[in-house]
Formats: sequence, structure tokens, C-alpha cells
Amino acid sequence: MRAITVRDRDAGVNGLTLTDMPYPHAAENDVIVRVHAAGFTPGELGWPATWTDRAGHDRTPSIPGHELSGVVVELGYGTTGLSVGQRVFGLTDWARNGSLAEYTAVEARNLAPLPADIDHTVAAALPISGLTAWQALFDHAHLTTGQTVLIHGAAGGVGSIAVQLAREVGAGVIGTGRADDRAATLALGAQTFVDLDADDLRQVGEVDVVLDVIGGDILTQSTELVRPGGTLVTIAMPPTVRPRDGRAIFFVVEPDRGRLADLAQRLRTGRLNPVVGAVRPLAETAAAFARRRRTPGKTIIQVADEQLPAADGFRG
Repeated sequence: MRAITVRDRDAGVNGLTLTDMPYPHAAENDVIVRVHAAGFTPGELGWPATWTDRAGHDRTPSIPGHELSGVVVELGYGTTGLSVGQRVFGLTDWARNGSLAEYTAVEARNLAPLPADIDHTVAAALPISGLTAWQALFDHAHLTTGQTVLIHGAAGGVGSIAVQLAREVGAGVIGTGRADDRAATLALGAQTFVDLDADDLRQVGEVDVVLDVIGGDILTQSTELVRPGGTLVTIAMPPTVRPRDGRAIFFVVEPDRGRLADLAQRLRTGRLNPVVGAVRPLAETAAAFARRRRTPGKTIIQVADEQLPAADGFRG
């Protein structure tokens, strides 16, 4: 099968190559998925799990990418809950070969059924961004109606979904980004936009929740904006400072089949719309990782085609 692989940790995105790899093995409780669309995180080439297995042993050549949408083609021993021919989407394991391949092995519990009217390219934009946004806002920060949340990177993959989820529960949303992100952020439902290049972040005032995806100075400055009893949640880096009278939480997203199914239903009913920024073929994955021009939303790699009936195909 064709796959994007990495072998040299020092090569960065220049080490991403399209190669032939063996067809994956379905271990106990696994399924083999024919990948139709895949998502990736630009920084994942710096993650230790991209290069080593859970025991710390080198596992190169490894296949990056951890979001996928596709069709189950094989069940491992003992696998239940999914069937051959079923459309699915979800997350691959951090320390195993990932989704930037024609086929991949995934634990069945990390996948959710994908309704027939959702396009694979839209579904592939949902797992990491959707679960991260939900877990940050509700599992960790306990955001509720009437509170105010500051969402950094509001036009990006995680931020764009977080804005929509926060507005749905009746929270006030302040989004941040660069000047080009203003229109997209406000269109998603944010009431206020802060240009991180031109505006003073302190003008925001106190907020109940901060969702940070940037880290660095932005993370440090944000701790001063959390009102007493509030929460700062970050996925960028463990915070070195904390709000004076609040909490600071760093977390890594976890698979959740039930929540994925819920997010898919929200998408079907129009309550949630993942922002797909660009769709590139598998052969252009290295260029997608290395892209210089910022675009709103999530870049998706289209691995295989599936033609949906024109009247039924969901395009986001």
C-alpha cells in the first residue's frame, strides 16, 4: 500500500516521503480501515510517539497522521461493535502507524460510525479538533451558560469548533487570531475579535475560561485575564504560571466514541460545521505540513475517493 512515512527525526517535513509499506496487521480488538481522508497535526513530527513505540523502541519507518475517515475492511480477533463495510471516523493510536496511508489498523473503540450523508473530508476534520474543543471547554473548564470564554486561534481547527460549541451553550465568546482571521471568527459566532498582532490582549478584561492553543507569551498573558474561580486550559504546553485565584490545566485529547457520535449528529443537524481549509492528495502531504500561508480551518489529506449521490452528499 502507499503511505507517507518518516525515518529521520532531524529531517523534519523534508523527511516525509510517499513510499510502499506492508499492509497492516489487525491485532486483537483492531479493525483495518481503508482510509478515504486523513488529518494531521503540524507539530506531530516533534512528538516522541511519532518515532518510538510505548516501550520506547524505535518504530521507524513510521506513518504519521492521527485523524481518519474511511471504511472498515477487516476485523481483528475479538473485535465487536463495528462491521466490515461500515463507514467510520476517529483517532489512531499516538504510538502506532497513523492515518496517512491507504490502510491503517485502529483499535475499534477509537472509532465511531459515520453517517452516510457526511463526506469523508468533513469527518476527517472532526476527531482531534472536535474532541479537544469539547474536552477543554466542558470536561476540564466546565463552561456553562452566561460565562465568558476567550478562545485563542479561533479560526483554526480546534478554535473554530470551540467557538461554535461555546455559543451553543449560551456562553459569550471572545476570539483571537491574526487580522485575516477576523471575518471568519465573527462568522462562527464570536461576539468580539482580538488581533494578536495589533490589539492589546488586556483589553479583554476578566473571563471565566481561556482556551489556549498557542502557548508562549500568549499563554502567560492569558493567566492574568482569568477571574477568580476561573480556568485556563491549554493544549500547547504545560503552563509555567497560573491564574492568581483560578486553575491552569494542560491536557492531551483522549479518544471517545460516544462523543464522536454526538459531534457527528451535531454536524448532521447543522449545529456544528468543521472548517475544512484545504484538501490535498496524499502525494502532497509534505507540502501540506510545510505550508507557509495560513488558512482558516483544518487541512485534510484525501487518500481515496468516494462518490456520494449528489442529492445526499454532505459537503459542509
